[in-house]
Amino acid sequence: MAKALMIQGTGSGVGKSVLVAGLCRVLRDIGIKVAPFKAQNMALNSFITKEGGEIGRAQAFQAEAAGIEPCNDINPILLKATSESGCQVILNGKVYGNMNAVDYYAFKDEAWKA
Repeated sequence: MAKALMIQGTGSGVGKSVLVAGLCRVLRDIGIKVAPFKAQNMALNSFITKEGGEIGRAQAFQAEAAGIEPCNDINPILLKATSESGCQVILNGKVYGNMNAVDYYAFKDEAWKA
């Protein structure tokens, strides 16, 4: 089984994504195979993979730092805010639909199967 390292922070915008990109690059440069992963991301900035799927731009940046092709697997759930309480839900790179917070909370167990 592969070893894993989890980076956690106190909130949004504290530098987790940049730190992970740096770690991916350092580990890659010393010969360790590495891949970023963010199970669920809420961001408006997205990246289109070669598969035609949509993932968070930060995860694409991290993948490039790791020396791998950005793919749908590294960010299976992407939430793009559409209002104060709603978002567009993207599962495995494909648009699933729009949901408000209450509906997504009820749907999240299904989403986590992604």
